Amino acid sequence: MNTVTVIGSINLDRTIRVKAMARPGETIHASEVFSAGGGKGANQAVAAKRSGAKTNFIGAVGNDDAGKTMLELLSYEDIDLSGIAKLEKVATGQAYIVVDEKGENSIVIHAGANGKITPEHVQKHADLIEKSDFVIAQFESDLASTIAAFKLARKAGVTTILNPAPAMKIVPKELLETTDLIIPNETETEVLTGVEVTDEKSMEQAAAKLHALGIKAVIITIGSKGAFYSNAGQTGIVPAYKVKAVDTTAAGDTFIGALSTVLAKDLSNLVEAIKYGNQASSLTVQRFGAQPSIPYKHELEEKKEN
Repeated sequence: MNTVTVIGSINLDRTIRVKAMARPGETIHASEVFSAGGGKGANQAVAAKRSGAKTNFIGAVGNDDAGKTMLELLSYEDIDLSGIAKLEKVATGQAYIVVDEKGENSIVIHAGANGKITPEHVQKHADLIEKSDFVIAQFESDLASTIAAFKLARKAGVTTILNPAPAMKIVPKELLETTDLIIPNETETEVLTGVEVTDEKSMEQAAAKLHALGIKAVIITIGSKGAFYSNAGQTGIVPAYKVKAVDTTAAGDTFIGALSTVLAKDLSNLVEAIKYGNQASSLTVQRFGAQPSIPYKHELEEKKEN
């Protein structure tokens, strides 16, 4: 069983379901409104835990109702929350998500406490990182703290996974140099490398640019088409499972969290881990909400048997 430490965002998601996205100046009716646990970091941690990993979290919430709700939800998952700070006079992160009938979403995030994590806070919980197999991070929380976490991981021989989302044009060199596996989607890949992702050849070109920055392995998630990988001189596409999507929220996070539970530290079984991540995300997109949609290990085992 892998031990996974996630450093990143914790959001209370407020989701609105609509028939089609509103155009500028247009007023439309929603068919449903609901709240659920979210945040890319928290989603990835929940996905890892539900797939069987021992999971730790480093992050922050506000001392408000949203923060209490999120801590209760993560505690219920049996995630180690000792690395989560409760901050005064700052709001817990929140995300406002609009989902249309095709399952596509539009998301607006208020970082709140996620932006207040400090390198000092990370250093205080260095033991969580040092005893891990993997450390996972995204771009929804303080970047300096993520760099601090990855430096600690590299020093301790812990494998690092970076999900560069939301996309950033300029990523600090010291973060990329301490990243072992990077997992962007098509848009994030183009922002990072300047290469427009249109086919496998363009993905190979983008991966080469990322390797040149010192990153050992690359996975580019390509939605319903699956995931492209480049590692140890090998490249290819692992197809996605064909399902009818109703809500793509947390699909990428589920993929990353699930993948980390079965991945070897040296990334030698990357293709098999991608297949497992694809399987997990295929269940997520058939359900509504972020964390409520993330599958458990037994569900994936049952699907494999069937």
